[in-house]
Amino acid sequence: MAGQNPDEGYERGLGSRQIQMIAIGGAIGTGLFLGAGTAIHKAGPSLVLSYAVAGAVVFCIMRALGELLTYRPVSGSFAEYAREFLGPFAGFVTGWTYWLMWVVTGMAEVTAAAVYIHYWAPSIPQWASALLFLVVLYTANLISVKLFGEIEFWFSLIKVTAIIGMILIGVGVLTLGFSDAADTASATHLWADGGLFPNGVGSTLTTLQIVMFAYLGVELVGVTAGESENPEKTLPRAINTLPVRIGVFYVGALLVILSLVTWSEFQPGASPFVAAFSRIGIPAAGGIVNFVVLTAALSSCNSGMYSTGRMLRDLALRGQAPGAVTRLNNRRTPAAAITVSALLMGVGVVLNYTAPAEAFTYVTSVATVAGIWTWAVILLSQIRYHAAHRAGRLPAPAFRAPGAPWTSWGALAFLAFVTVLIALDADARVSLYVFPVWALLLTAGYAVLRRRNPAAVAAPAPAPAPAAAAAAAGTAEPASADA
Repeated sequence: MAGQNPDEGYERGLGSRQIQMIAIGGAIGTGLFLGAGTAIHKAGPSLVLSYAVAGAVVFCIMRALGELLTYRPVSGSFAEYAREFLGPFAGFVTGWTYWLMWVVTGMAEVTAAAVYIHYWAPSIPQWASALLFLVVLYTANLISVKLFGEIEFWFSLIKVTAIIGMILIGVGVLTLGFSDAADTASATHLWADGGLFPNGVGSTLTTLQIVMFAYLGVELVGVTAGESENPEKTLPRAINTLPVRIGVFYVGALLVILSLVTWSEFQPGASPFVAAFSRIGIPAAGGIVNFVVLTAALSSCNSGMYSTGRMLRDLALRGQAPGAVTRLNNRRTPAAAITVSALLMGVGVVLNYTAPAEAFTYVTSVATVAGIWTWAVILLSQIRYHAAHRAGRLPAPAFRAPGAPWTSWGALAFLAFVTVLIALDADARVSLYVFPVWALLLTAGYAVLRRRNPAAVAAPAPAPAPAAAAAAAGTAEPASADA
């Protein structure tokens, strides 16, 4: 495999079973379980189309990432590809932005988990349960990457089992006619209650930013590349199953939910799954969904702890973060980098306790735009990789994305369109106010770094000559796109 970095020092302790579940879990989060309520209220049944179209774009992004991962599987993948194909400044910005995305996501999710605990134990202080969750996940990430993988495996299994169970129950109600909802449940709800676009096409378009936020995290498999036992096989397999996961867990689940209950009965801020299954007459529906949402929040925080540690250490290895965070513990986990990230996530607990909710919303809103930046960098890097291959400087992709690079240009146009929609939405626009401040901080930091340590921001080594590239590729042409 071309360009693999043997000096990262990590243990390749994530097996195929864990990689598959991490990939599945990345596509299922609180954005589906809770965020879908607001989106349904805005778009009605046409929300299913939003998830399907956005899912197709996300698949194009992940196939682009798959090409880069099989070309060079490294732990700090997004930043490393940005450095190589877009320049040192792009790599610097991408590394820090992806780190920030998961830090603020971790702040939000650990706090959300504490809120969900109130469902069963309202007397427990929110800050106490948030701190407990943070300490437990921090400790688990320090112990070993295998333990992280196991925790994420079981979190994902809970989410997958819950959604499949809900779909099967819903299909049973629709086909067999049992439960309290049998008299009113019907697939005709998808088009009979005001049509497919009851609030107009414009309202459906405004849900795209909510939908894209729900998909944040699917790229996490790229961060696992440096610790996968067999990245050449496990990563392409995880990426190729993404359409099935989107089709079942998002499109399939929403089709069932919207058939059980007419769209107009769902309310913003309330889980549509709780509403639908309460209508069926399942007495524990609220508790079941609350448990699943709790695992989704903890899974996201666990992923944030993992990815921020690897990204921060990757920056430090290149002189773009303090050198102290490069240290690994005796189990080959980036203990120092994880500790710094966990402490900052802990600040989120303090902020949630002392600051108004609006201030905390301003902080967490950065995650959406940071995710769009990361996806755009993946696409641009893959486009430049193709250009280098056509020029004979790099080997052909071993995991070719269908339609590339044209599909990547189309995905970039879609991300630009979503950014425009964010700018037009008064509620979502705050992220575009916060992100320029972050960009100014990064620009100033890069200027200081370039003056004090020019080697840390030096241009990447030139691409290998065609002969060397051909030798690295091993064959003249790659396998089929569906390998």
